[in-house]
Amino acid sequence: MLEQVRSVLSPETEIYIDGGISRGTDVIKALCLGANAVLIGRSYVWGLAVSGKDGIVDVLSILEHEIKSSMIQLGANTIADLCSDLVRRP
Repeated sequence: MLEQVRSVLSPETEIYIDGGISRGTDVIKALCLGANAVLIGRSYVWGLAVSGKDGIVDVLSILEHEIKSSMIQLGANTIADLCSDLVRRP
């Protein structure tokens, strides 16, 4: 639905998405489909529950690695390079 929501809103309207984001590829897909920001509340809470502050650092490091790897594979050098053409549809 994100792409449809983006299409009816003005370009100045910011969209923040939350819920179901657990991997770097989820972040990339959301940004490609029009989100301005992606919230990852649950992921860092899991890290906190497992290892406290170190767990949060670990979760963010993993997420950062997944995002960077995905961007490299897509040929995207910056967040601005992410667009809906990079998302394969069924």
